[in-house]
Amino acid sequence: MINVSAAPADNAALVGTIGALVKRISDGPLSERVSDPHREAVEIVAALLDVPRFWPGANAASEAPADLVDAATRAANKRALGAPLAYAVGRASFRHLTLEVDERVLIPRVETELLVERVLERSDAGIRTIADIGTGSGAIALSLALEREFRLVIGTDISKGALAIAERNRTAQAGALRSPVELLHGAFLAPLGSRKVDAVVSNPPYIAYSEGASLPRSVRDWEPAVALLSPDDGLAATRCIVDQAHGSLTRGGILALEVDMRRAGSVAEMVAVRGSYVDVEVLLDLSGRERFVFARRS
Repeated sequence: MINVSAAPADNAALVGTIGALVKRISDGPLSERVSDPHREAVEIVAALLDVPRFWPGANAASEAPADLVDAATRAANKRALGAPLAYAVGRASFRHLTLEVDERVLIPRVETELLVERVLERSDAGIRTIADIGTGSGAIALSLALEREFRLVIGTDISKGALAIAERNRTAQAGALRSPVELLHGAFLAPLGSRKVDAVVSNPPYIAYSEGASLPRSVRDWEPAVALLSPDDGLAATRCIVDQAHGSLTRGGILALEVDMRRAGSVAEMVAVRGSYVDVEVLLDLSGRERFVFARRS
């Protein structure tokens, strides 16, 4: 986070004011590329400073450090090219965290925040070790480790680039985490080897390849396909996790999956017919859509 108040007003590193910066980038790179340049400029400055959106307006007369001006200009140029705001500013909010993100990881969604909430609700004293499969930026793993004391939270990912981002986020949050976090490279649950865990949590790729072209351009052109798309009508990655979790979960352990709302019933059936799980349930997101499938290892 860039600190506005750290430098005195007469410091040579200060260039203009917050208000002038907002006007500069709204009248410049954003002016012809986004529908509301001023709002976008405010959001960019607020995100870079990790402050509420009203802050730039309320503090328009505050001095803007040169590094903020440079970062905001780069972000505005990237946003003008169509990059999602989170990629443009290099960070995204998730529950109680501000995470570093770039095109190597998915931008964390609010639906996944609710997945974390539901896992925490179901994590009794018997849930000591949790594996987050396809951890990406580390959003799920780090949130669990921040909000509850577990023996260990493990994050796995097939992408070394994603793990590099997760590692940076783990380092940034190290002083606040209540649980240790281990990051492992590999596909699905393979990095766990013979280790047992008490919960397997995942937001896997679940969009069919045939549906990729219909995604919004901000998703299709920027977010990593490996974290979005899956064969077998979008179900292949989820099926691998369901099958592999059977061997990694302790008895009574939790399986928690975020799913495509159109395929929640298919995933619940997939879990139920596996014969290794009980208490299979489909949970709704905040919009009332079938979004999560939970079960316990029999």
